[in-house]
Amino acid sequence: MSEQVVLITGASRGIGAATALLAAQAGYAVAVNYASNSLAADEVVRQIRALGGRAIAVQADVAVEDQVVAMFEHIDAKLGRLTALVNNAGVVDFPARVEAMTVARWQRMFNINVLGTFICSREAVRRMSTEHGGSGGAIVNVSSAASRLGSPGQYVDYAAAKGAVDAFTLGLAKEVAAVGIRVNAVRPGLIDTEIHASGGQPNRAHELAHLVPMKRPGTAEEVAQTILWLLSDAASYTTMSLLDVSGGR
Repeated sequence: MSEQVVLITGASRGIGAATALLAAQAGYAVAVNYASNSLAADEVVRQIRALGGRAIAVQADVAVEDQVVAMFEHIDAKLGRLTALVNNAGVVDFPARVEAMTVARWQRMFNINVLGTFICSREAVRRMSTEHGGSGGAIVNVSSAASRLGSPGQYVDYAAAKGAVDAFTLGLAKEVAAVGIRVNAVRPGLIDTEIHASGGQPNRAHELAHLVPMKRPGTAEEVAQTILWLLSDAASYTTMSLLDVSGGR
């Protein structure tokens, strides 16, 4: 059996890094994508290699088509033909009401969270599809419980972007089901990762834990376990699913 090759975008921290480490333990060769933090990405690669796995760090802003195309070509050359993709790269912003938001904020939000998912998925399909000489594969999009909660007063734009990811997941899954590709999404709830600090609320997951029926935030590893299941043969008849990892919220 040929080696499985996975690209995980935004894999230098949080859910992406946890997924990269679990994927390596499951036998995948791992491409660790990062936008700017090369030291963090290199550390994830170091940990994977210490486990005896194969991994490379690849820089690309997922919202920039030329960079994404170059990243995929680099993976082709260094690791081989892609068999799995995790669209994890994403951004939030500081909490705000819609009337206080700018078009520049919305463009950044949708360029990275939505357009980046589209571009990376297109390149993955071109490699995985049996119509293009591939052997099939799996794509997992990291959405958010915000897509169904709306995040009023804080992140309506983020919620809307993740709603677009949900719709894209459903449509792409139907489009490529007959060419060997499964497409699913996970929708994390309050997860204790560094992304909250980038929105100015480093303790947000713990401060809002009382809203979660399980009364605690989730961990990056709990989301990663779900992603790995969706990538695996154990989920061979699962596609077009939006799987909540939210503690019941």
